[in-house]
Amino acid sequence: MQQPLPFLKGHGTENDFVIIPDPDGKLDLSARDVARLCDRRAGIGGDGLLRVVRAAAHPEARAMADEAEWFMDYRNSDGSVAEMCGNGVRVFARCLERFGLAEAGDLAIATRAGVRRAHLAKSGTGDAQDGDGGVTVSMGRAELPEDGVTVRVGERAWAARHVSMGNPHAVAFVEDLAHAGSLLEAPVVEPAAAYPDGTNVEFVVDRGPRHVALRVHERGSGETRSCGTGACAVMVAAARRDGADPVADGQPVTYTVDVPGGRLVITERADGEIEMTGPAVIVAEGTVDPEWLDGQEA
Repeated sequence: MQQPLPFLKGHGTENDFVIIPDPDGKLDLSARDVARLCDRRAGIGGDGLLRVVRAAAHPEARAMADEAEWFMDYRNSDGSVAEMCGNGVRVFARCLERFGLAEAGDLAIATRAGVRRAHLAKSGTGDAQDGDGGVTVSMGRAELPEDGVTVRVGERAWAARHVSMGNPHAVAFVEDLAHAGSLLEAPVVEPAAAYPDGTNVEFVVDRGPRHVALRVHERGSGETRSCGTGACAVMVAAARRDGADPVADGQPVTYTVDVPGGRLVITERADGEIEMTGPAVIVAEGTVDPEWLDGQEA
């Protein structure tokens, strides 16, 4: 790499990302490059990396180019590829606005889990929580496989709900969020065959009617301050536990989901579509020294 690499740094409910603009898909960022950029001590630091690429320029997104101009190439902080990131979609949408590639209003974003549609409020119109205008994202429909799964942390074990939001989740309702432990290591999920590529694990407590709080261990990133797809999975699991099924009932249902980094509002519509609303904030802009990135030890 010969030229300085531009980047933005942003977060959605403190789930933070390094954002790399690469409209023509010319960058070849290896897993090692991504892991170093996301390193919180030796790099920029982030729970993951968002590469901004035209859908027509990326082999995984070309089939979606007629629906969405831009593709969110999302990587976990360890460099591994992920299907989807709900907080990341909101931050990605805000970045398109920042780069002058989109305006406030409605837009479509291609992801490995399919096209997601976002609505951007104008920057500066948000409340004190987000400070940068809210973003609502249509997250698609949840899938609830019938697999019975169990989550274990130390001596404790809980029956969990398997929910897919384009990426996998195991949702466990617990008495106290402290029961999740340090989450430095991934919780044990059994049977392992239910999640051949690993899974995100959410621990959930009730805060009030249609109001829950969670902690999450994200696959490939560890415990994070927020997980958008996880909040959606939790909302659906909580609704089914509480006897609500909008597709069957014909009535939408909304839950408030508190995450360590803030608050998200999740609605499941009568057609099964999940909508997530929350903040998306850009906090920094700069360039990466190409000699630093190229000078990594093998």
